[in-house]
Amino acid sequence: MCRWLAYLGNPIYLEELIYKPKHSLIDQSLAARTSETTTNGDGFGVGWYGNRVTPGVYRNIQPAWNDNNLKDLAAQIASPLFLAHVRAATSTAVQQTNCHPFRYDKWLFVHNGVIDNFKHIKRDLALAIAPDLYPFIEGSTDSEIMFYLALTFGLADDPVNALEMMVGFIEQVSQDNGGTTSIQMTLGISEGKRLIAVRYSTIGQSRTLYCSKNWRACQELNPECDIFSENARLVVSEPLTDLTDDWEEVPESTAIIIQSDHTVTQSFQPRSFQ
Repeated sequence: MCRWLAYLGNPIYLEELIYKPKHSLIDQSLAARTSETTTNGDGFGVGWYGNRVTPGVYRNIQPAWNDNNLKDLAAQIASPLFLAHVRAATSTAVQQTNCHPFRYDKWLFVHNGVIDNFKHIKRDLALAIAPDLYPFIEGSTDSEIMFYLALTFGLADDPVNALEMMVGFIEQVSQDNGGTTSIQMTLGISEGKRLIAVRYSTIGQSRTLYCSKNWRACQELNPECDIFSENARLVVSEPLTDLTDDWEEVPESTAIIIQSDHTVTQSFQPRSFQ
């Protein structure tokens, strides 16, 4: 599968999380500890928010550990909110348009997981995407289809509700086509103000996802350098260093909405789209 991280807090250089920690995202692209696949070398991407509404995105099909441009950019770009992703392809091509994050307007979206039997239900899923959104789909992944379904179901108005309807719709289509298990996911999503993370799977055996309890968990990544503000929070597929009491595993079927001044944790329950 894949590995990803998402950060919200004071502006920091991307390299502080992508490169510098003991078990950084670059290290995870070579040797993930809790992933279905040890190596995540089928491309990477990073999306960040700056002074404009639309976030910047850099994606490449090279392994993250072998891209000097990423290293230079990460050392120069500082952002208060960014998402990064290293990919292990499942059944779709290794190409730039299949690398995460996916972007539409001000939204960024990363995914770790899979839709079972995606090739058999892809057409039914794609036909449900709003006609005005469909032309913006560039790649062939299940992840991008999930993103555009969520946009269709109202991501801009009520993100968690739209994601619940997206998952419920995929599960229903899977069942209608004779499937028994349908979706596996951890998601990271933002519009530049909030960071939304979800952990869910149809069979209740989701990929791992961790969230920092407070800024101290972030500070543990670089104890010698006081760079994180008290509102800094981090969500990761797996910890970037040794697991301590300042980190907690996100429970099954849970959504977390992180803002600069507070965090909300709530149950995530797929629902029908009428």
